[in-house]
Amino acid sequence: MGQLLLITAIGSLFVTLLLVPLTKKVRHKELSSKAFSVLAAATFVVSFISVFLTVYISKIDLSWTIFLYVLPVVAIVGAILAVGAEQKIKSAIVLIGIIGIGYLVSAPFLNANEKYESSQMKEETEISPFDETKTPASVPPQFVKNKMKKAFGQVPNTSYYELGNLQIQKVNGAYVYIAPVEFSGFFKWFNGKTTPGYFTMSATDSSDNPKFVKAEMSYVPSAYLNKNLERHIRLQNPSLIFYGDPQLEIDEDGKPYYIRSYGEFISARNGFDVKGIVLVDAKTGKTEKIATADVPEFIDGAVSPETVSLQNSYYGNYVHGFWNSLVGKKDVKLPSDEGTEANVSPIFMEDGEMYYFTDFTSPKEGVDSMLGYALTHARTGEATYYTGNLEESYMDSQGALDIIEKKFIEKEWKGEMPVLYNFYGEASWLSAVLDANGFLQNYFIVSAANPEISAFGTTPNEALKLYKTALSRGGSTVDGTSNAEEAQATGEVVRVYKERVGDFTIVSFLTATGESFIVSSEVAPFAIYLQEGDKVVITYAKTGEDFQPVKALQIVGVK
Repeated sequence: MGQLLLITAIGSLFVTLLLVPLTKKVRHKELSSKAFSVLAAATFVVSFISVFLTVYISKIDLSWTIFLYVLPVVAIVGAILAVGAEQKIKSAIVLIGIIGIGYLVSAPFLNANEKYESSQMKEETEISPFDETKTPASVPPQFVKNKMKKAFGQVPNTSYYELGNLQIQKVNGAYVYIAPVEFSGFFKWFNGKTTPGYFTMSATDSSDNPKFVKAEMSYVPSAYLNKNLERHIRLQNPSLIFYGDPQLEIDEDGKPYYIRSYGEFISARNGFDVKGIVLVDAKTGKTEKIATADVPEFIDGAVSPETVSLQNSYYGNYVHGFWNSLVGKKDVKLPSDEGTEANVSPIFMEDGEMYYFTDFTSPKEGVDSMLGYALTHARTGEATYYTGNLEESYMDSQGALDIIEKKFIEKEWKGEMPVLYNFYGEASWLSAVLDANGFLQNYFIVSAANPEISAFGTTPNEALKLYKTALSRGGSTVDGTSNAEEAQATGEVVRVYKERVGDFTIVSFLTATGESFIVSSEVAPFAIYLQEGDKVVITYAKTGEDFQPVKALQIVGVK
């Protein structure tokens, strides 16, 4: 608060100097010392109150550039009241103020190159293959939100509150969604004073049920007056530049904190380059400013999704400057708007770190070809752009969602949260499929290079099993982490396990040689008759995996 009062006082002093005739001379008369003192004091007080209330109500920053908007207006009034040399000086200040506003207005046309430089990404071809033994965090947020709303009866004084925004996070090694309980209006805040806690639910297991965690919070986005979170942050940091909404993060002990990304304008009051976070204890309001490099490990999303979306826009649009983004559009690539948070999708990779995923498509209408995709580390802001296999044309996220919609057109199911993975060496879209009520029905995987190859199952791993056999049937290489060669083998079956998945049966079997194989009845219909003691002739992809995918199966003695 002290910094706010100081900046407000300095600003009010400048306003007073511009408005009040310092020579005490006005048109046709001269002010007495008493009148001058009263006028100066009144001007300072009124301007001080006006600036403070403006910041308090609008929560706008007090960066020095904000004063450029009011400088010419105040200087004009001061020039009208003044006479002689003072009038000329204040008239010159008016001109300076107009030039300053011109600088602010023209910034978006002039700083495109600086925006592009601030958003630079490392470039690579492909992400490493996904480990099928690790389930991706793939429960869609809309489904989680529906389940949390149905579990809202766990909240005491339920009528006072409503569910806040979801945030995915890793807590004690588990991937979870968290959502704060928020006030549902002013009078509910006035009576309740604090919110009782937050909900948590698994981000990988759709069968998990939401759990309410009691954790009293006073400083939340839905509170009012000084307890309003954004106002509290602004009063503590009046000159900081923020971008994106505050997000809830909990530490390993379950204690809730709110964070908000801060940074700098690229130039004038335009553009944004993230520099760190402001961390707020949701119960006490204790506030700490932390640079990006020093962000605590329990915070996964230090860089707000809105900031990442903005950086993606800079990287895709301004490769050759501002005007090229409007006319010509050479090498322009547009980030998709299919993400779950501010057009990006937060996901956890195999290293346990959270990244924001975005795919880029062509600005040409009617084209659903993907030009590349980006992964931005959610804590550091470091980004990598993947071009994909340049010899193949990949389908973008919208194309994947269109395929899902057509697949389930009669049921009116739709895909949500499409993310590109490298499954078995094949660039593949994984998307959750929701019904019209927002409830999870299955998971759908489709090849980005060969859209005719797809599979779906009730869980991600079930869909992966079917997708592996679909890839084998479709002629694509199912190679795990290395190039697989086609091989043949004969042997005696010593163990068999059959599992019904969807419309087909997945058969896993062990031969006397010690090798295990997997095949779908869709690929080999007679596999359903396989039993221990059978001799088999198989053609398979030699991947080196625990269960190698079979492309053709012949059971000796069975037609």
